[in-house]
Amino acid sequence: MATAPKNQSTKDFVEIADIRDNVAILKDGSLRSVLEVGSMNFALKSADEQTAIISAFQNFLNSIDFPLQIAINSRKLDIGPYMESLGELTQSISNELMKIQAVEYTRFIKGLTELANIMSKKFYIVIPLYLVETIGKGDQKTSIFGAFKSVVAPSKIAKTLTDQEFENYKTQLGQKSQFVMDSISGLGIETRILGKEELRNLYYSYYNPGHHL
Repeated sequence: MATAPKNQSTKDFVEIADIRDNVAILKDGSLRSVLEVGSMNFALKSADEQTAIISAFQNFLNSIDFPLQIAINSRKLDIGPYMESLGELTQSISNELMKIQAVEYTRFIKGLTELANIMSKKFYIVIPLYLVETIGKGDQKTSIFGAFKSVVAPSKIAKTLTDQEFENYKTQLGQKSQFVMDSISGLGIETRILGKEELRNLYYSYYNPGHHL
């Protein structure tokens, strides 16, 4: 029976090697940009609007020539701070009738959360850049060398990536991200690129459910 390698830490299972600016660098040498995507109430749209949205999304999928990942992050909604604010507000109410109504509302919200898990959902589009894609773009020798490094020693790419190389790759990744953002905005949905601290918090919460930085 095979045994797990000794002296393995949690970090060995984390795919992120480094986060620079708004870019995540993975241990396999590839880069990631993460877009937070808004939502819409599709069910409230008219039949014509629904058809137009589906058609626009289909056109978007047909227009991209690179892989991407659509991710949904579902978490149990923490209403603790909201309940505390309700309690403080109730104490400050001088009108007895209003105070009774506030107390009843607080009990209702507490009972509702005990009966059902209220979830918060966030939607993301993860856009990758693999260094082999850079061959033929910019300086060919540098691109081939960068791709060669990622194949030979992908786990070391985060340490050997120079500022110049990173800026070049970041620019290419940014072009992909902008294309996706422009396409999604055509659906009437807002998007934005996650910054460094937001990426850290996102990945930390992913690998440590229930905890936040």
